Amino acid sequence: MYNSGIMKKNENDFRKMKNAEPVVMLTAYTYPVARCLELVNIPILLVGDTWGMVEMGFSSTRDVTMDQMCDHIAAVRRGAPETHIIGDLPYGSDATPEKALKNAKRFIEAGADSVKLEGPKYNVIEFLVENDIDVIGHTGLTPQTAPNFKQAGKQKKEAERILQEASQMESRGCFMIILEHIPEELGREITKRLKIPVVGIGAGSGCDGQVLVINDLLGLGGYWPPFSKQYAHLDRIIQTAAAQFAKEVKNGTFP
Repeated sequence: MYNSGIMKKNENDFRKMKNAEPVVMLTAYTYPVARCLELVNIPILLVGDTWGMVEMGFSSTRDVTMDQMCDHIAAVRRGAPETHIIGDLPYGSDATPEKALKNAKRFIEAGADSVKLEGPKYNVIEFLVENDIDVIGHTGLTPQTAPNFKQAGKQKKEAERILQEASQMESRGCFMIILEHIPEELGREITKRLKIPVVGIGAGSGCDGQVLVINDLLGLGGYWPPFSKQYAHLDRIIQTAAAQFAKEVKNGTFP
């Protein structure tokens, strides 16, 4: 096992980053990607249920299972042994406080340091925190239950609901909040009101940090949300390499 030279951050470390240091977060689903991210000191990796869509081609994150998530958490842990890893509780796995705790413990056993859940499940959050599970909240666009992937919070009433959800998540014990696909002004307002770090994905530049889906960052998959940015275009590299391999096999230059 290699030594990345970093020390794993915990809940208190991230709380202290509020108004002090931007939170950098990326998703990771596999051993080699997790290894690369730890080697460049990405401090927090989210094993998100988005994996089901970007890696498996599911039309919704609702098709992702606990067994699949545990397998990917374990792979990411092996690749990034010194990095804080979040496990994303999939659809239905946090339906009751008791069920959520059972599944959160499975994530911890697989290698996660904390869990994330979507929506205003306040009794679940409280129960997990009471049982020593570190929890991250997620509001704004919540893919597990949203009817579509349009920006959330554009109307005043909906914006007020999202703000209230974020505030309640904090009061119930979350140590961090993820805001997804909301207007920049709303993201900035929520970030100002909360005392815990607020990490945005399509929530503007006013948040305490940013998270991207690793496939979007790498340009892998052919379609990326409008709020993402591609720092590479692996689709093109894979196509070029595969085409060159096929050419060499056909003309006899490989092997």
